Amino acid sequence: MSELSLMGDSISKICVVGLGYIGLPTASLLASNGYFVHGVDINEHAVNEINQGKIHIDEPDLDSYVRSAVSKGTLKASLKPEAADVFILCVPTPFHNDTDPPRPNVDLVVQAAQSIAPFVQPGNIVILESTSPVGTTHLVAETLAAAGVDTSTLSIAYCPERVLPGKIMTELVQNDRIVGGATPEATERIKSFYETFINGTVLGTDCKTAEMAKLVENSYRDVNIAFANELSMLCDEAGIDVWKLIELANRHPRVKILQPGSGVGGHCIAVDPWFIVHQNPPLARMIRTAREVNDSKQVWVANQISQRAKEFEATNGRVPVIACLGLAFKPDIGDLRESPSLEIVESLLHDGHSVLAVEPNIESHPRIPLSSLNQALTSADIVVILVKHKQFRNIELSGKPVLDYCGLNVS
Repeated sequence: MSELSLMGDSISKICVVGLGYIGLPTASLLASNGYFVHGVDINEHAVNEINQGKIHIDEPDLDSYVRSAVSKGTLKASLKPEAADVFILCVPTPFHNDTDPPRPNVDLVVQAAQSIAPFVQPGNIVILESTSPVGTTHLVAETLAAAGVDTSTLSIAYCPERVLPGKIMTELVQNDRIVGGATPEATERIKSFYETFINGTVLGTDCKTAEMAKLVENSYRDVNIAFANELSMLCDEAGIDVWKLIELANRHPRVKILQPGSGVGGHCIAVDPWFIVHQNPPLARMIRTAREVNDSKQVWVANQISQRAKEFEATNGRVPVIACLGLAFKPDIGDLRESPSLEIVESLLHDGHSVLAVEPNIESHPRIPLSSLNQALTSADIVVILVKHKQFRNIELSGKPVLDYCGLNVS
C-alpha cells in the first residue's frame, strides 16, 4: 500500500464520493497506484457492480482498471463514506431550468460535503472535482464548518478534470491539471498529492481561478463550435457546401474553423457555459449567444429532416422510412449525455415520423428501438447521418437521399 508523506502526515486511504464518469475512473486510477480507495455512490446497482469488478458506465479500458483494483482489494464501493486521509467529491452538477438563464444546481455537492462531515478529521484533504460555478469550493468549506468540522485544520481545493470521453483513463494521467487551493498551503499540499499519479504538469492557483478556468475552457469550445454551426445554417440557405467552404477558409494561415454538427452534447460543453452566464448575464453576452446557437442547431436539424420527409410523402404518396445514424453525443462512444442526436430522433418520433435509429455503441435504449445498420439502410427512404461513427464511414447508399449533418461525405 502506497503512503505519501506530505507536510508531516501520510496518505494511504482515499474516499471518492460519486462513482460516475469521473469518480470511478479517478478511484480506479488511485487504486492502481496502491492507495486504498473507498468509493461512495447513492446508486446501489453501481455499487454492487463495482464490488464485483464490473462497471456501470461506458468507457474504454476502465473495466480492466476496476477489475484489477477490486481483485487486489485496493478498491471497494459503498453507499456510505468512511474515514480517510483524502476526500474527493465527484458528484454531478446539473442546472435548474426554471430560470433564464438556467441556474447551477450544486445541491449534490452540498449533500456530498454533508455526508463526509462526520468522518473528516483534522489535517485531512478535501478536494472538489465536480464542475462548479465560482465560489463552490468555499461553499464546501462552509458546509463542513456548519456541520461542526474545524476547517482551519483542513487542506481544501478545487481540481477540475480535463478528460475526453473515450480516452479518460489515458488523459487522467497525461493531461495537465489545475489545483486551486482555498489557501496557498492547501494548493501546495494538494499539488504534491496529484503529482503522485499524474504525469502531466500540475499547476497551482487559488480555488476561484481554478473554478473559472474549467468553465472558460468549455465555454471557449462552445463559442467556436457555435460559429461553425451557425455557418452551416447560413450556407444551407445560400446553397453553399459548408464543408468545402470551411476547407477553403482554413487554408488561411490564421483561420481554423471547427466542423459543424447536429448540435453540442456531453455533460461539459452543453452545460458549463450556463454557469458563467448565470453569474453575470449582462456581461456574458457572447457566451450566452453561443449556447443558444448550439441549442438551436438540433431544432434546425429536426425541422430540416421533417421538411424532407414531407416532400417525399407529397411526391410518393406514403410516409418515408428515415434511417437516423448515430445517437451518441460524439463519434465512436456510447455516451448519450445531453446528446443532440438523441433529442433529434426523439423529436422525430414524437412528431409521428417512421424512424429506424442506429447506434452501434450501445445494446439498447429505454425509449428508442434500435435497428442494425444493414436493416436501416435496406429499409430507409431517407438516410440521416447525425454522428461520424467509424461504422458509417464506408457505407453503400445506392443513390438514396442523404442528409449529412456531420461531414461524413459518404457516396
